[in-house]
Amino acid sequence: MPERWVVNALPFIVLANLHLGHLLCDLADEMVLPQSVVAEIQAGPTNDVARVVVDRWPNIVTPRAPDDLIAWDLGAGETAVLSFVLANPGWTAIIDDGAARKCAFSFGIPVKGTLGIIISAQ
Repeated sequence: MPERWVVNALPFIVLANLHLGHLLCDLADEMVLPQSVVAEIQAGPTNDVARVVVDRWPNIVTPRAPDDLIAWDLGAGETAVLSFVLANPGWTAIIDDGAARKCAFSFGIPVKGTLGIIISAQ
Protein backbone atom coordinates (compact mmCIF):
# COMPACT_ATOMS: atom_id res chain seq x y z
CA MET A 1 0.00 0.00 0.00
CA PRO A 2 1.42 3.42 -0.91
CA GLU A 3 2.56 5.77 1.83
CA ARG A 4 0.52 9.00 1.64
CA TRP A 5 1.30 11.63 4.21
CA VAL A 6 -0.21 14.95 5.22
CA VAL A 7 2.36 16.76 7.34
CA ASN A 8 1.97 19.18 10.22
CA ALA A 9 4.32 22.12 10.83
CA LEU A 10 6.45 20.77 13.69
CA PRO A 11 7.61 17.57 11.97
CA PHE A 12 8.30 19.55 8.77
CA ILE A 13 10.28 22.21 10.65
CA VAL A 14 12.25 19.74 12.79
CA LEU A 15 13.21 17.50 9.87
CA ALA A 16 14.11 20.46 7.65
CA ASN A 17 16.32 22.01 10.33
CA LEU A 18 18.04 18.68 10.99
CA HIS A 19 18.69 18.53 7.23
CA LEU A 20 16.50 15.42 7.10
CA GLY A 21 13.61 16.98 5.22
CA HIS A 22 14.39 14.73 2.28
CA LEU A 23 13.06 11.80 4.35
CA LEU A 24 9.53 13.12 3.86
CA CYS A 25 9.85 12.80 0.11
CA ASP A 26 12.02 9.68 0.19
CA LEU A 27 9.69 7.65 2.40
CA ALA A 28 6.29 8.85 1.21
CA ASP A 29 4.82 8.09 -2.20
CA GLU A 30 2.69 11.24 -1.91
CA MET A 31 2.90 14.14 0.53
CA VAL A 32 0.82 17.28 1.01
CA LEU A 33 0.82 20.25 3.33
CA PRO A 34 -2.35 22.06 4.39
CA GLN A 35 -2.39 25.79 3.68
CA SER A 36 -2.62 26.55 7.42
CA VAL A 37 0.59 24.54 7.99
CA VAL A 38 2.32 26.46 5.21
CA ALA A 39 1.20 29.75 6.79
CA GLU A 40 2.55 28.66 10.17
CA ILE A 41 5.93 27.77 8.68
CA GLN A 42 6.05 30.99 6.66
CA ALA A 43 5.50 32.96 9.87
CA GLY A 44 8.85 31.69 11.14
CA PRO A 45 12.25 33.36 10.76
CA THR A 46 13.13 34.29 7.18
CA ASN A 47 16.35 32.28 7.29
CA ASP A 48 14.68 29.13 8.64
CA VAL A 49 15.44 26.11 6.44
CA ALA A 50 11.82 24.94 6.66
CA ARG A 51 10.56 28.31 5.45
CA VAL A 52 12.88 28.31 2.46
CA VAL A 53 11.71 24.80 1.48
CA VAL A 54 7.99 25.43 2.06
CA ASP A 55 8.05 28.56 -0.08
CA ARG A 56 8.69 26.23 -3.04
CA TRP A 57 6.31 23.44 -1.96
CA PRO A 58 3.96 22.40 -4.80
CA ASN A 59 1.38 20.21 -3.00
CA ILE A 60 -0.77 22.47 -0.83
CA VAL A 61 -4.32 21.59 0.19
CA THR A 62 -7.13 23.41 1.99
CA PRO A 63 -9.32 20.83 3.74
CA ARG A 64 -12.67 21.64 5.32
CA ALA A 65 -12.87 20.72 9.01
CA PRO A 66 -15.95 18.83 10.22
CA ASP A 67 -17.68 20.20 13.31
CA ASP A 68 -16.85 17.18 15.47
CA LEU A 69 -13.14 17.76 14.79
CA ILE A 70 -13.38 21.51 15.39
CA ALA A 71 -14.82 20.71 18.82
CA TRP A 72 -11.39 19.39 19.85
CA ASP A 73 -10.08 22.99 19.69
CA LEU A 74 -6.71 22.03 18.22
CA GLY A 75 -4.44 24.43 16.39
CA ALA A 76 -5.22 25.36 12.79
CA GLY A 77 -2.47 23.14 11.40
CA GLU A 78 -3.41 20.09 13.46
CA THR A 79 -7.08 20.53 12.56
CA ALA A 80 -6.26 20.82 8.86
CA VAL A 81 -4.00 17.74 8.89
CA LEU A 82 -6.61 15.59 10.61
CA SER A 83 -9.43 17.00 8.45
CA PHE A 84 -7.55 16.05 5.32
CA VAL A 85 -7.05 12.47 6.49
CA LEU A 86 -10.70 12.16 7.50
CA ALA A 87 -11.73 13.25 4.02
CA ASN A 88 -9.08 11.12 2.29
CA PRO A 89 -8.87 7.58 3.69
CA GLY A 90 -5.54 5.89 3.08
CA TRP A 91 -3.50 8.90 4.18
CA THR A 92 -1.46 9.17 7.39
CA ALA A 93 -1.22 12.24 9.62
CA ILE A 94 2.38 13.22 10.37
CA ILE A 95 1.89 14.98 13.66
CA ASP A 96 3.66 15.23 17.03
CA ASP A 97 1.22 17.22 19.17
CA GLY A 98 -0.14 15.06 22.01
CA ALA A 99 -3.71 16.40 21.95
CA ALA A 100 -3.85 16.03 18.17
CA ARG A 101 -2.61 12.45 18.43
CA LYS A 102 -5.35 11.67 20.99
CA CYS A 103 -7.91 13.22 18.66
CA ALA A 104 -6.55 11.20 15.74
CA PHE A 105 -6.82 8.01 17.79
CA SER A 106 -10.45 8.79 18.64
CA PHE A 107 -11.25 9.16 14.93
CA GLY A 108 -9.21 6.11 13.89
CA ILE A 109 -6.74 8.26 11.94
CA PRO A 110 -3.33 6.66 11.32
CA VAL A 111 -0.50 8.73 12.76
CA LYS A 112 3.28 8.89 12.54
CA GLY A 113 5.54 11.34 14.28
CA THR A 114 8.93 12.85 13.57
CA LEU A 115 10.75 10.09 15.44
CA GLY A 116 8.77 7.43 13.59
CA ILE A 117 9.91 8.90 10.28
CA ILE A 118 13.55 8.94 11.36
CA ILE A 119 13.30 5.33 12.58
CA SER A 120 11.61 4.26 9.32
CA ALA A 121 14.60 5.61 7.41
CA GLN A 122 16.98 3.23 9.16
